[in-house]
Amino acid sequence: MLALTSIWTTILLAAAVALAPMAIDMYLPAFPQIGSDFDANTAQVQLTLSIYIAGFAFAQLICGPLADRFGRKPIMIGGMLIFALASIGCALATNIEMLQLFRFLQALGGSAGPVLARAIVRDVYTPRDAAKILAMLAGMMALAPAIAPTLGGFIVAIFDWHWIFIVMAAYALIMVAVIAFGIPEPLRPENRQPFRMCNLLRNYRLVSTDPTFIGYALTSAAVYGGLFAYLSGSAFVLIDVLGVAPEHFGLYNAVTAAGYLIGNIASIRLASRYTPDQILRYGLLGGLASGAIMTALAYSQFYSPWAVVLPQAAVMASLGMILPQSMAGALANFPKMAGSASALLGFTQMAAAAAAGALVGHLHDGTPLVMATIITACAALALFAYLFLVQRYPAQDFEAQSANS
Repeated sequence: MLALTSIWTTILLAAAVALAPMAIDMYLPAFPQIGSDFDANTAQVQLTLSIYIAGFAFAQLICGPLADRFGRKPIMIGGMLIFALASIGCALATNIEMLQLFRFLQALGGSAGPVLARAIVRDVYTPRDAAKILAMLAGMMALAPAIAPTLGGFIVAIFDWHWIFIVMAAYALIMVAVIAFGIPEPLRPENRQPFRMCNLLRNYRLVSTDPTFIGYALTSAAVYGGLFAYLSGSAFVLIDVLGVAPEHFGLYNAVTAAGYLIGNIASIRLASRYTPDQILRYGLLGGLASGAIMTALAYSQFYSPWAVVLPQAAVMASLGMILPQSMAGALANFPKMAGSASALLGFTQMAAAAAAGALVGHLHDGTPLVMATIITACAALALFAYLFLVQRYPAQDFEAQSANS
């Protein structure tokens, strides 16, 4: 067993969390082929993503409290097994409705990785240190959206989209073994919460009425909405509208993933000079400016893959600065119910993501403008939440110390 504070434990947690972006990013290049095979329109294919996000959101509300009661490891292992079985179901689907159903089941299991990885970090570290560890974890996890669409594109080109889900199932089974034998249980017995409805509702009431949690959660949720607006619309915009080959789609996504990694590295380096909330502010301003550039280019009908990808890479760099700070801030006040707090945070993020993704699919007009406008609107909402909530109710240990402490 590895020590919980080991860098290898952080790497293992990143690998577990990467299952979620893999389930989203890997099959994006297959959207046009899935639509063709099942005779489904853009909205129906996009719904397989929105259904996954919605299921992911609701599953976290149960996954987090279960982990607060029974521990992190058994719930994470059970989730991975459900994910693997549902992935096989996706591969065997014979119509779009069956694919949508198994995508929902896939989300129920896939929710365990991100929500419990965040909870484990909060179990082990102080809020300020948790922001640094979450940034490191997110930086390593950025490899998933860089690799997954490229791998998915080549699988679609060489085989077909069914094999994408077989690969997902194999990855999940590997992670079951890694989690079972690689890391110890981080939740102390004295911190376990009873799994009763009254306690469940009490915990969620305490978390959801905390003004600090509300501010950071809404900030995080808004930028997640912008991220999933891009994820749900990028395949149609880049492949169908701008003529990118499916096998090259992942290479463009690698550019945006590199932006995210740069933002994470900047977040870690800036942590020695600035408070987390200062880093959060710089990221929000950069994200809004980058989204506005993408929207302006789309509005002026400057149609090029790079007019979408380069501004989105800058948006992703901003996300690399925003998400670790906002997630650590949201969990800061809840050391004894980190699973429930992480679950509610994840639900808020995924609910915003599902809404933004569905909106892109519904309003898609054959140009990049709708996607770019929604990305910019989400960035503006995040900045609004920061200015009117986060600045009034900063997380404990975020502003109490000097920036150089």
